[in-house]
Amino acid sequence: MAESFFGILKTELLYTQNFETADEFTASLKEYIHYYNNERIKNRLNGKSQVEYRALIQKT
Repeated sequence: MAESFFGILKTELLYTQNFETADEFTASLKEYIHYYNNERIKNRLNGKSQVEYRALIQKT
């Protein structure tokens, strides 16, 4: 599971941008992780983000 996340991270963030400083990379990484967990829609989660899906599961 972690290998899959890091593969997606590299494809969507690391390989698409050039970072001038470590701080710039850290800020982009934090933004990406927020996007990945809260906004990124997954078909296998019925069109919901991971946070939305977890909240839905906990209600049932």
